[in-house]
Amino acid sequence: MKNKADLLILNGRIATLRGFSDKPQRGSDFGRLGLTDGALAIQGDKILAVGPLEQVSRQVELSSARIIDAGGRLVAPGLIDPHTHVVHCGSREMEYGMRLAGTPYIEILKAGGGILNSVRQVRQASVAEMVAQTKKSLRRMLAYGVTTVESKSGYGLDTDSEVKMLRAMEILNHIQPVDLVPTFMGAHAIPEEYKDDSDEFVRIIIEDMLPRVKELAVFCDVFCEEHVFSIEQTRRIFKAARGHGLGLKLHADELAPTGGAQLAAEMGAVSADHLLCVDSDGIIALAKSDTIAVLLPGTSFNLMSNYAPAREMLEAGVAIALSTDYNPGSCPTENLQLIMTLGCLKLGLSPSQVLAAVTINAAHALKRADLIGSLEEGKQADLVIFDADNEAYLPYHFGINHTWLVVKSGKVAFKKHEEDYCEDRYPNCSGS
Repeated sequence: MKNKADLLILNGRIATLRGFSDKPQRGSDFGRLGLTDGALAIQGDKILAVGPLEQVSRQVELSSARIIDAGGRLVAPGLIDPHTHVVHCGSREMEYGMRLAGTPYIEILKAGGGILNSVRQVRQASVAEMVAQTKKSLRRMLAYGVTTVESKSGYGLDTDSEVKMLRAMEILNHIQPVDLVPTFMGAHAIPEEYKDDSDEFVRIIIEDMLPRVKELAVFCDVFCEEHVFSIEQTRRIFKAARGHGLGLKLHADELAPTGGAQLAAEMGAVSADHLLCVDSDGIIALAKSDTIAVLLPGTSFNLMSNYAPAREMLEAGVAIALSTDYNPGSCPTENLQLIMTLGCLKLGLSPSQVLAAVTINAAHALKRADLIGSLEEGKQADLVIFDADNEAYLPYHFGINHTWLVVKSGKVAFKKHEEDYCEDRYPNCSGS
């Protein structure tokens, strides 16, 4: 007996990205979209079949399925944002003018700005306040086609506040459709109370924070950089985090080539992120490893700084994903489609490569490629239908939202509202 579909997507130009659930796309494989014209059948929260309608109808009982006609539009896996700081409180637009005037970050920090500004706001905020603010951002992300988001703590920098941030993520996973993948990042900065003794703060992370957060987080991230956490301090935190069963992610080589990429590869980190200043040794280390390079061109754009050497990484065989790095300081945007455009214009990737970078490779950057990131039988039914018929149009026509419809876990979670102003307000403008 054939399985019965609840939902059927018809007449789609489907980018399946099939065949890469066990490995990310890299090298000559990067950008293989697996395009097929046809249909996609869903039962509950799982995909039943993908392919030509005749093939799908042979596999699945369609008589009782709700039908959505994609009308020749591009159907892609739900987009995945694998590096964000989406949970926080407040904003930092008052620093914007200082940055535009050329004020160095260290001076902004001394003036009470920077990450420590966000730390003060989070420490004073309630879980409910953070949930309310973050829910708005997740709604925007969903509207851009994003169905899964990695979310870091790291604006608490004390045990109770870090736990508070992770509790907010836990609540958000129950009250809205976008899946949050929680990452503990107590090692995001040295708090003011430990500015003269970073080793003592590292001890607190290892002995106090990690035992409290191990059931609330999936990954542990560290900002490994000069004047923040050294290679050796990062190694100690990573060893302790791994002992608690957490996966590893790393802010690496963002401001200088400190060897973060090599450490990430050595310790089997799931991803090394930023990488603006990664050197050739770091690129080679990543290419030989399973670590995904998560590149964040929106941060470079907003800070008016250099961009990661994506072409060199690609030529060396590094697996690349893209993300917004949404945060209140260096990249306050929820628009992953804009990041796709920057991936083309500033990183030199092709439209098909950027689509792979925010789907299947982003799924690998979260260790979820067995569940999401491609449109294949048995996977979670997360998909986005774009109001375009090809992948090149998405980054080409930039600065707008191309999303037509989003399906999350088998249910329609977002639908674009068509507004015909001519017909509704100006009935005589038809030209007749």
